[in-house]
Amino acid sequence: MKKKALTSAEIRALPAMIDLVTAGRALGIGRTKSYTLARAGTFPCRVLRIGDNYLVPTAGVLRVLELNPAEANGEPLRTPARSETAGAFPLGGVSGP
Repeated sequence: MKKKALTSAEIRALPAMIDLVTAGRALGIGRTKSYTLARAGTFPCRVLRIGDNYLVPTAGVLRVLELNPAEANGEPLRTPARSETAGAFPLGGVSGP
């Protein structure tokens, strides 16, 4: 049974480390091909071999797909205007009695 490809929102929601098959799915690569590429050292992003397991940092998958992890639902997060943050972070530290 062929698994559905992951959406960009699903990829951004993945944990920091994922298994090789999930990374392959995110990149549109099948299970067998993912293992073949990992064994040959030619998987599109960094793969860590821990015992019998292959793990892939999600950051590498995001980089290959050119997805910004800070974007939610495909829209960039809004950076507050300077006037909105004025006074929010006092420079003098904590003052007390």
